[in-house]
Amino acid sequence: MKHNFLTATLIVSVAFILLAISPPRRPTLYLIGDSTVKNSSDKGEGGMWGWGHFIAAHLDTSRLQVENHAMGGRSSRTFLAEGRWDRIMATLKPGDFVMMQFGHNDAGPVNDTIRARGSIKGIGDETEEIDNLITKKHELVHSYGWYLRKYITDAQAKGALPIVLSLVPRNAWKNGKVERATGNYSTWAADVAKKQGAYYIDLNGRVAAKYDALGDSATLQTTYFVSDHTHTNAAGARLNAATVMEGIQQLGNCPLNQYVLAKAPK
Repeated sequence: MKHNFLTATLIVSVAFILLAISPPRRPTLYLIGDSTVKNSSDKGEGGMWGWGHFIAAHLDTSRLQVENHAMGGRSSRTFLAEGRWDRIMATLKPGDFVMMQFGHNDAGPVNDTIRARGSIKGIGDETEEIDNLITKKHELVHSYGWYLRKYITDAQAKGALPIVLSLVPRNAWKNGKVERATGNYSTWAADVAKKQGAYYIDLNGRVAAKYDALGDSATLQTTYFVSDHTHTNAAGARLNAATVMEGIQQLGNCPLNQYVLAKAPK
């Protein structure tokens, strides 16, 4: 009896020691999206950076880890079709966060021999069956809104918190202002987030307002973009990351706010 008591006491003591030296697992912020979130291998090739690279600088990473799973060239459809979402779902746990930004590549063709990455426009339940000319697989293609709904509801089912962002704007101007994605991808993202009970940040409108302040396309190009009108340099990516965090803070009751650093990085 005495031996059993000593053994039990030793086990409890070891357990307490392990708890003391092993802090509880930090929640994870998962980022999913396209090259404007993470470009290439995330090492600044060609001077191009996505805003996801700089988001961790705004957060207390001693209490929250950040994993940037975005990938250049992906749409809401191909990110799912390639199994990238399945890999996140395998580790997603209650208390985690999923921040999603898609749209730049969803407007392309549904089926061609170059990328075959487009989704059906809108947020409806329409589908299109194809024999994918690239993957050589039969595929049922859904709408942009359908894919967003899947990411949201899958995350919610795991006890994670989804945050939907509209796509960052390109350097495209109309009537003296940067063109907004209202009436299409921004509006669709907002509608889906609202209907599914997810947080939403109009990153498109917020960033466009900051781009407008530079006055013209040429100045914007040299300040925040590389050689094309879509991909940002480091300064542009930092601006976009800071704008994401401003959106988070203005959501007020979003639990991610507890991890935001009081002092923003320079």
